[in-house]
Amino acid sequence: MIQHTVLHRAAALAAEYLAGLPTRSVAPTPAALARLHSLDRPFPDGPADPTAVLEELHAVGSPATMATAGGRFFGFVVGGSLPAALAASWLAAAWDQDAGLAVLAPGAAAFEEVALRWLLDALGLPPDCAGGFVTGATMANFTALAAARHAVLRRAGWDVEADGLFGAPPIGVVVGEEVHISVLKALGLLGLGRTRVTRVPTDPLGRIRADRLPPLDDRTIVCLQAGNVNTGACDPVRDICPVAHARGAWVHVDGAFGLWAAAAPARAHLVAGIAAADSWALDAHKWLNVPYDSGVALCRDGAALRAAMATQAAYLLQGTGREPDEYTPELSRRARGVEIWAALAALGRSGLADLVERCCRHAARFAAGLSAAGHEILNEVTLNQVLVRFGDDATTRRVIAALQADGTCWCGGTVWQGRTAMRISVSSWATTEQDVEHSLAAMIRIARA
Repeated sequence: MIQHTVLHRAAALAAEYLAGLPTRSVAPTPAALARLHSLDRPFPDGPADPTAVLEELHAVGSPATMATAGGRFFGFVVGGSLPAALAASWLAAAWDQDAGLAVLAPGAAAFEEVALRWLLDALGLPPDCAGGFVTGATMANFTALAAARHAVLRRAGWDVEADGLFGAPPIGVVVGEEVHISVLKALGLLGLGRTRVTRVPTDPLGRIRADRLPPLDDRTIVCLQAGNVNTGACDPVRDICPVAHARGAWVHVDGAFGLWAAAAPARAHLVAGIAAADSWALDAHKWLNVPYDSGVALCRDGAALRAAMATQAAYLLQGTGREPDEYTPELSRRARGVEIWAALAALGRSGLADLVERCCRHAARFAAGLSAAGHEILNEVTLNQVLVRFGDDATTRRVIAALQADGTCWCGGTVWQGRTAMRISVSSWATTEQDVEHSLAAMIRIARA
């Protein structure tokens, strides 16, 4: 009964928190942050009432959150949580399943298989691709590039999982000048090196130039990008894949948020040819709007992904179907694919397309409104990213800081081609036209101050 009481209270407090998002400051107030110091006390000597623990968590923690679940957070390409996905997360947490083995979590394994199939369908990727549910794009890039590493070295007669990289044939890695840091981090973790890459020049929007590719061969991994983190631009995958494949190279696409454009008919042309790649990484906690943390690694060569990830032990009971742990780095993990299933089931094909298109429309409105107010838009707004500059670098930084302190909305800063800019990322299902107009008015007001 105590357990039921605390769970009901948790649901009530969560509902109270969500209901307050439209009217609260997006950033936590200084007073809310100051109350976090109350947590600095010795480890308790004995147990406490679970409900009392929850009440303290809410009283101290809820006001100190960044309101990323609301409709006026436009930083870091962060999505909110769809109601169905959030509720599924609560239920899956109550199940407390270890989703690494099908024998431990047969229900979760079944939901994840369906979620994977639906994802491939929604994104227009080959239906026989393999995939694994991971924490986010960093681990998705790591997982997919591990499969690429395996395949490239296997062709050279080297078993990297058994023998490591010492003495292995060299692998060439090609990236664009605007490669995302998560790809470089994954390359470092895989022993391929963050700086031992060939960087290809990009165009003014950050897209890799197909005409500047270096010589490629069957020991090369080409890393492309769907959705530049600043401009939203996508590399010309359709132009590069045939060239790379003709020379035996592996093509990987970091599609953390941009890959979702494939699910919206009006935006799919931005990622034309994406299905021809060999592997893909994407975030579900961005544009699919499931709770953190959630990413997916996808691979055309399922055998390569399984060879890179699978391990065997006598105590690991194997079923006759797909074993989740054979496609991800983790053996023990939560059933994050359940939330993806719930989001896709709730949205359907048309709902997913509308979510993507709506965010793009909001981004275009921000760009148009700021431009009309006399502020410089630095990128062609084709997806959900807007770069705006308020005069010089110092003024732009001042506006960003003042906007964050104001609390109406939250945007981050960046440097694009040597110029400081404010970055507006529209990724949340919760963002309404009213949120956009309210935030736009605050930006213009603060810039004029």
